[in-house]
Amino acid sequence: MNVTLTLDDELVKKARKIAVDRDTTLAGMIREYLERVAAEDAMHGRKRREREILDESFKRFQFKLGKRTWKREDLYERS
Repeated sequence: MNVTLTLDDELVKKARKIAVDRDTTLAGMIREYLERVAAEDAMHGRKRREREILDESFKRFQFKLGKRTWKREDLYERS
């Protein structure tokens, strides 16, 4: 797919110099950046879905134990 961008001439000049230093092209830099943005977005979406599933499981398995009738010291036998 071809995409047309309108960019400031000075920006393009600076970006092309950076591309040469990185042994790539301006189009290659733009492609790499967009691929990275898309991958990060997919990762955030996956993390969000996993967090929602975890929240749902916490809600589903939540139960009440009742009032605590013991003290912490009661759990440890002192000799």
